[in-house]
Amino acid sequence: MTIRKAEPLDAKSIAKVHIQTWQTSYAGIVPNEYLSSLSYPEREAWWRQVLEANRPAVGNFVAEVEEDGIVGFAQGGPERDGDLTYLGELYAIYVLQPFQRRGFGHALFSAVTEQLILDGFPSMLLWVLQGNRPACRFYEALGGKRVSEKTIEIGGANLVEVAYGWQDITTLTAAPEV
Repeated sequence: MTIRKAEPLDAKSIAKVHIQTWQTSYAGIVPNEYLSSLSYPEREAWWRQVLEANRPAVGNFVAEVEEDGIVGFAQGGPERDGDLTYLGELYAIYVLQPFQRRGFGHALFSAVTEQLILDGFPSMLLWVLQGNRPACRFYEALGGKRVSEKTIEIGGANLVEVAYGWQDITTLTAAPEV
C-alpha cells in the first residue's frame, strides 16, 4: 500500500472510487435514482479542477496498490462552516469496498490529520451520513466524539448528517489500526 499526495492525473481514478463508494456505501440511504445518475465524466472533471487548483492548506491523498491502482482517497483542509471549536476538517474519505477493513482508511485518515497539523489546524471535525453506520463506527474507534448534526438534502431526500470531532488531533498519530 502506498499513500501519496494526489495529482491531476489521478482525477479519473479518484472519480471512479468516488462514485463506486457512494453507490455501495449509500445504497439504501441515498435514493437509488440519485446514485445511478452519478456521472463519471462530470466527477472526473470536478476532481481534475480541484487537483489543478492546488489550494493552499487543502490536502488530497490517494491510497494505491500496485496491482489495482488507486483504491481510496481522502481530502481535508480548513473547517468550512466557521466553527471556531474545530479548525480543520476531513472533507472526504472513501475506500473501495474490497479494500475496507485492511488499513487503507486508517492510513488515509492519518495522512490528512498529519497534513492538518502541519498546516496549523490542531483540531478537526468531519460530517458523515448518520445512516452510514460502518463509517460512524470507524470514526468512533478513532476517538471521534459526536458533536453536532444537521439535515441535508441529497437526491430529493432529507438525510441526517452527524459531525464527529477531535479537539486534539496531535494525539492521533498513535491511534490503533481499525
